[in-house]
Amino acid sequence: MKQSKILHSPTLGTVILVEKTIQKYSQECGKYQLWKKLPKKMMYQTFQVILNYLEESGKIIIDKEGCIIWTYNPERIRKLLSSGVKLR
Repeated sequence: MKQSKILHSPTLGTVILVEKTIQKYSQECGKYQLWKKLPKKMMYQTFQVILNYLEESGKIIIDKEGCIIWTYNPERIRKLLSSGVKLR
């Protein structure tokens, strides 16, 4: 991850807001369009910090066209674990 000066660190509330918006519009739009769909205004730099965090944590992927896709599925993980799947 590139190190840059963050002017506004995201709060948990803003991270959750972005997560919910991505879940709602998954596979429909890119970064800028998604940022415009947020129900609350935030700085674009803060939004990008959140996207970087979500991508690094495996909750989203961004395809080659720039489309953001929500990938995190805790219910599926619970089902796999309860069925006896072993994780590393």
